Amino acid sequence: MKNKQRNTRLIHPEQQPPPGFVSLTTAIERASTVVFPDTAALQQRDWRKEGYIYGLSGTPTSRALEQRLAELEGGRHTLLTSSGLAAITLVYLACLQRGDTVLVPHNVYGPSRDFASHALAQWGIDAVFYDPLDLERLRGLLQANTKLVWVETPGSVTMEVPDLPAIAQMARAADALVAVDHTWSAGLALPVFELGADIAVQALTKFQSGGSDLLMGSVTTRELTLHHRIQRMHMLLGLGVGMDDCYLILRSLPHLQVRFEAHDRAARQVAQWLQGRPEIAAVRHPALAECPGHAVWQRDYSGAGSLFSIVFDTRFTAAQVDAFVDRLTLFKIGFSWGGACSLALPYDMAAIRPRWDGGPLVRLYIGMEDPQDLIDDLQHGLAILT
Repeated sequence: MKNKQRNTRLIHPEQQPPPGFVSLTTAIERASTVVFPDTAALQQRDWRKEGYIYGLSGTPTSRALEQRLAELEGGRHTLLTSSGLAAITLVYLACLQRGDTVLVPHNVYGPSRDFASHALAQWGIDAVFYDPLDLERLRGLLQANTKLVWVETPGSVTMEVPDLPAIAQMARAADALVAVDHTWSAGLALPVFELGADIAVQALTKFQSGGSDLLMGSVTTRELTLHHRIQRMHMLLGLGVGMDDCYLILRSLPHLQVRFEAHDRAARQVAQWLQGRPEIAAVRHPALAECPGHAVWQRDYSGAGSLFSIVFDTRFTAAQVDAFVDRLTLFKIGFSWGGACSLALPYDMAAIRPRWDGGPLVRLYIGMEDPQDLIDDLQHGLAILT
């Protein structure tokens, strides 16, 4: 058509990207509508293949992120979700059906526990909770209808490190899948697929983002049939992500390893200092010998995240520990982590661990501040307890 009107020209521009343009960054390709070249392509579309169908199925930007995350995890296929919790629930819904049982560790991420306990029960799926450090008890819980064993490493809040290879071997013998949430290791420090996992889950909100400014999750697999099974549920649930958020993670990935190692060094320094404090009964950091599962961490991990917990002496009340947290200045109070700012969060252990017999617990995230400044801040906070 010639002599198109102005509004038409705005919708159908004639310019094309200049030939020979090469950039070091990934382009942001946004789309809800994806255009097919002809009706034959429309009619031959297949959601299981790599073609582009609709915004929810991805654009070159999200596909680039999926590819890099799969490489990072040692997998072959990655799906993106709107949050880490969305990735968790996607795995539950894709792998389980009425009459099935899922085994869930009692130290799992709280919202994951709640979904398994309440939402799955509405669909006739039983969630049985197990002690991740009691392998013999776990073996006895595996039944013919156990279709999924969930593993979180280390455990949420209390930081126990389970023996993933041993759990995976038992699950495989029972013909059950193994899904592992190892957000703590950022996909860098634990080769979950080599250790027996079928599915790897990450909250990209954390280290992969690094900016405390977006929400996203990922589900990674190696086996194509399993990927298609999860991919179909992903499509049926209408899960999608924004391309601008994908770009922000793509921009952060090149320095993920450097940031993770810096966080690791700083966290160990702070954790070791806390070991010598009389107010602290235990430091739950997997790289320290006193943490449950430390020997497994030594065997399987190549590094440590910067999230750990401190357990106060039982002589201190929850109110006193809250006052300690309130007195901190560099440590902010907040749930998420993985960014530059350090965080402190007290937990009501009676509410999340019925058999907890220790003192009050505070989870610490060590950010990018100077470790000595963080130690000084903690010392200032602890002074309120004396």
